[in-house]
Amino acid sequence: MIIQKTCTPGMLFSGERFSVTYRIFGSESEARTKAEEICIEQTIEFPADLVAEGAIRDHVLGRIELFERFDQKSLKAVISYAVEIAAGELTQFLNVVFGNTSIKPGIVVEHLDLPLSFLARFRGPRYGRQGTRRLLDIPHRPLLSTAVKPLGLTCRELADLAYQFALGGMDIIKDDHGLTDQCCSPFEERVKRCSEAVARANRETGNKSIYVANITASSLEVKKRARTAKAAGAGGLMVAPGLVGFDLMRELADDEEIDLPIMTHPSFQGSFVTGRGGMSHGVLFGQIARLSGADATIFPNFGGRFSFSREECADIVAGTEVPMGDIKTIFPAPGGGMNLDRVPEMLATYGRDLIFLIGGGLFRHGQDLVENCRSFRKMVESIG
Repeated sequence: MIIQKTCTPGMLFSGERFSVTYRIFGSESEARTKAEEICIEQTIEFPADLVAEGAIRDHVLGRIELFERFDQKSLKAVISYAVEIAAGELTQFLNVVFGNTSIKPGIVVEHLDLPLSFLARFRGPRYGRQGTRRLLDIPHRPLLSTAVKPLGLTCRELADLAYQFALGGMDIIKDDHGLTDQCCSPFEERVKRCSEAVARANRETGNKSIYVANITASSLEVKKRARTAKAAGAGGLMVAPGLVGFDLMRELADDEEIDLPIMTHPSFQGSFVTGRGGMSHGVLFGQIARLSGADATIFPNFGGRFSFSREECADIVAGTEVPMGDIKTIFPAPGGGMNLDRVPEMLATYGRDLIFLIGGGLFRHGQDLVENCRSFRKMVESIG
């Protein structure tokens, strides 16, 4: 006689949970109420008192694991969720972490604690820090990057800049994030010319500089442009996931045919980190960028024309390297108002595993752009 086991709803859940640390502003009683609301809002979105005893109450509902004061103005709530409700999807995971709660003020996602079973579902960065170093044959020193710009130059003019940057020893020459497929610099022509210009400089110097193409576009165009860029000789891709979506960036990183390092640009993500709500800098530009497949994360440097503080930038660095199973560590790439005089200060803050991203500062240093790049590289090599 064969005895069949009855599968109960509770048997569908492994008991493994991931945790999200929320910083909640307000009094202790207000924060406690908000924490309890998060448990419901991020899972069942249904009156908790109407949920009967059983699998939903035992497994599906969020669970407050820790509730304590964060500082004088806010409290910390660590809330866990069953890994199964994320469905192994990055989109649903982000929905559980902050979906509807992102619409409510005074709540910040501070940190993610993810079990190995969950992390194993994601490849993360294809190259990461060490893979990018091997690709560029730079085992120890910080990497050097700049952007071809301004918007309005022709493809020929942008390619000439790319050639000078590569000739001067810049490791990564990327599109400015505003360069897409404009009339003055059509995508296919720009990528072809800039890739060829960097390759020509490499033949002359023996370096392994790469050109990184901005492929941020409509969803139907992104992968097409990625393949076009690779065929033209680009050595990497830049994507703004705030515009195209984090999961689309993840698909690019997972694509074996594309197989290029990816830099993520922060465009359209600022409102997540600049107020008393949203996400911590380390979560957004560190942990989520890694889960989404970025090999380097671009963000505004402290002391520049943006509002990021030294502590917030340090939080990003922590997010790029916090242990996350087999998910690789990635490069922080601070930029925005950087100049050569700040190199020692930035090394003290970020360490040597970073990408220096400098734009206008290279032009301000002197009239000879190639020599400016060489001076920058010599300075970093002597310190880093």
